[in-house]
Amino acid sequence: MSGCEGYQAIAGVYDKLNAEIDYRAWADFFEVCFDRFLPQRPELVLDLACGTGRMTLELAARGYDMIGVDGSADMLSEAYTRAIGRERLLFLLQDMRSFELYGTVGAVTCCLDSINYLLKAEDLRACFACVHNYLDPNGLFLFDVNTPYKFKTIYAENAYVLEDELVWDAGGDQEERAAVYCGWQNHYDPETKICDFDLSIFEEAPDGSYRRADEHQQERCYDREDLLTALRETGFEPLGIWSDFSFSEPTEATERWYIAARAIKPC
Repeated sequence: MSGCEGYQAIAGVYDKLNAEIDYRAWADFFEVCFDRFLPQRPELVLDLACGTGRMTLELAARGYDMIGVDGSADMLSEAYTRAIGRERLLFLLQDMRSFELYGTVGAVTCCLDSINYLLKAEDLRACFACVHNYLDPNGLFLFDVNTPYKFKTIYAENAYVLEDELVWDAGGDQEERAAVYCGWQNHYDPETKICDFDLSIFEEAPDGSYRRADEHQQERCYDREDLLTALRETGFEPLGIWSDFSFSEPTEATERWYIAARAIKPC
């Protein structure tokens, strides 16, 4: 959830609310894709819609020179803070539909359904075309999306609550724990394929009071053929769609597709 502008309310607690994400396993998957689909691993990688930079830093720690692009200043602020003292990193505040780099990269990664935040078919194609433009010939594009099954069944008209704890420094070696709650209501429109999320975040302050922040977000559901057509029309060769990091074939109940595509362009 880090594709576009916004995230003022959720940026500071985003990682806590997504603590179940295994970035190491996801990066392992990327490296298997590098080995499977590239003649050699890339030196320079773009992490598109990088959010708080968790994947960007994970790949940098593995020796890749990394560029992180995101449209949210609030999310990038978290990434900058996390990256203090680290090397091999460059963060840029840019739109994923029209970003600009200084040159091409060997691979582009895009995690956590950021592609679903592109609400129009023309936005999807603009993003894919921009990625294609900045990839080396035969460079690799790796991204994921939430599936139609997830939109229709998991999101639908359902409401959810997430709860976690934040840890803050109370001075010296002392730590204090504070609660954070996120509740959201979904509304999925099968005609427009747009899902609206109304989120309320309650964050406990050191004095025991709670601060509330509200945010509205939207995602677009894309069918498999929508994605494959957009990839081909923007110069990509689709290489595969899988349901997990083990390259399993998707089923009707798959909630997330992991997709790889190769940029076809003259050397």
